[in-house]
Amino acid sequence: MSKSIVSVAVAGALLALGSTAAIAAPDWGKVAKRDIHVFHAGVTPIEWMTKKSDHSGSAGMRKGESCAGCHEEKGSLNFNFKRLADKELEPKGAPKTMTFPVSTQVAYDAANLYIRLTFKAPAGGADKGDKDNEVKATLLFADAKVPQADQYGCWQTCHTDARSMPGADDKKTKYSKDGAYELVQWASKGNKVSDGSVGAERKMSGGSAGAKVEASKSGDTYTVTFTRKNPGDGKVVPFGIAIHADNASGRFHHVSLGYKLGVGADGDLKATKQ
Repeated sequence: MSKSIVSVAVAGALLALGSTAAIAAPDWGKVAKRDIHVFHAGVTPIEWMTKKSDHSGSAGMRKGESCAGCHEEKGSLNFNFKRLADKELEPKGAPKTMTFPVSTQVAYDAANLYIRLTFKAPAGGADKGDKDNEVKATLLFADAKVPQADQYGCWQTCHTDARSMPGADDKKTKYSKDGAYELVQWASKGNKVSDGSVGAERKMSGGSAGAKVEASKSGDTYTVTFTRKNPGDGKVVPFGIAIHADNASGRFHHVSLGYKLGVGADGDLKATKQ
């Protein structure tokens, strides 16, 4: 997909969503970048993460340590990727690229929050279940009722009985036992924008984020910029990223750990005021 084709398609998608002419684009040259490394997690739902016999880090989690606090090291991730790729934790087969960086920038003004993701989506995936979309990019924002969201990130939505987990009900989507996440997703086919939620069940529409998106591809690099309502000056919001690369579907995405986004406040990422 060429950059010019994407630009035309995005323009059409934005017109369908409503004019964005009144939204002033941030000056990204003045916004700090941070690489967030996403990784293929295999079949490691929240039940696995919190079970001592499966995950040695569960002891630290019970003491309040975040996943990022343990696994993010010197700007990268210190996972045992060989274990994540073995048949126990990835029975279908792991992608050739287990982790890659997503350059992340965040800005805000009185009305909106802007999140810009820049990344190269790797080929070599073991699952190509989404024939329509070469790439999807997703953001999840947790509300205050999601337990330990600032520690676990999006893992509170991933359970052993959710579809694509071994032996699970194919109709059971991701869900949160308490609280809810705002879900905003961009899909490459038609530059589709989904503004939904993950609560008792996952819904790809009916969300309240007022989401819009601009996307382009230059060479092998995607740039996806999400615009959503400003959650409020002084707020710290737990959030996470997921990238479905190479036509991946379901759990075969690369996901981030959980991070705290500060809007006029300190956080793992701090939004720049524009």
